[in-house]
Amino acid sequence: MTPKGPFDLATHREFFGGWPSPPDDAEAIVMAFPVEGWRTSAAVHVRQERGGRLIGEVHGAGADAAKAWRQALATLSLDVDGRSYPALGRRDAVIGGLQRRYGLIRPTLFLSPYEAAAHFVLAHRRSIAQSRATRARLAEEHGDHIGIDGGTFQAFPRPQVLRKLGVARGLDPERLTRLHGIADAALDGTLDRARLRRLSIERALTEIRGLRGIGEFFAQGILFRGAGIVDDITSDEQLRLAVQRAYGLSALPDSAATERIAEKWRPYRMWAEVLLVLELHREGGRHAPVSRARGRRRTVDA
Repeated sequence: MTPKGPFDLATHREFFGGWPSPPDDAEAIVMAFPVEGWRTSAAVHVRQERGGRLIGEVHGAGADAAKAWRQALATLSLDVDGRSYPALGRRDAVIGGLQRRYGLIRPTLFLSPYEAAAHFVLAHRRSIAQSRATRARLAEEHGDHIGIDGGTFQAFPRPQVLRKLGVARGLDPERLTRLHGIADAALDGTLDRARLRRLSIERALTEIRGLRGIGEFFAQGILFRGAGIVDDITSDEQLRLAVQRAYGLSALPDSAATERIAEKWRPYRMWAEVLLVLELHREGGRHAPVSRARGRRRTVDA
């Protein structure tokens, strides 16, 4: 596919890295994940040609290959028309400067709202290293394994597999119970990406907060960074601090003031928020590392 609007895979890899590459294609990335609908898992090998076109090879998905490709594109925010995104920077000089600094980068999402929700449960009150190790172990021991050019890539367990786990290394009983609830929500469609996007923000957040162990911070991460809301902003202190610093405000703006400033960012308000938070964290080590899930000033690894 040819992206609608600016997109550079190498830039995304630089700022939202962590993807493995096939053994013989170091410039490409591989995303391994359960395909929504949960019949199978896929490993999608993505590379970008010099002219900008993206080439994808889908492995392991069988009849769900087209669905897996669409899911991979959504993860890179490539299901959104970004052709008018540069015009935002011409309306707002602060955002324009950040667009130039970060190469008109788009948000990179979790591979699905299901995986976003599982991530937050695993990361709660744990270090980045602990949660990352647990996720990798779950994928290794209970996820589907897909081969590409001599390499093997592990997907996170499909929800019907996760739901049946009675015990798992590194998971206490309460955390496992919460994961069972996440798996149930994926299986009954509550966490379906397309469905969440169709709901109002308020209703979607209310439904997500109904899951065991999911509060406001996690709910916003699941919705905005899992489902991929494009034209709205989170209601959190981190965004307000980022706005204060980027716009040189003397005091921390309240939510109403932040929303007024964000009006100029339509119809890409979340994309602008991502740029602002990237810049906030770039300013110094005293800030938490960049997270794909934008919430309160709390560190989470995505």
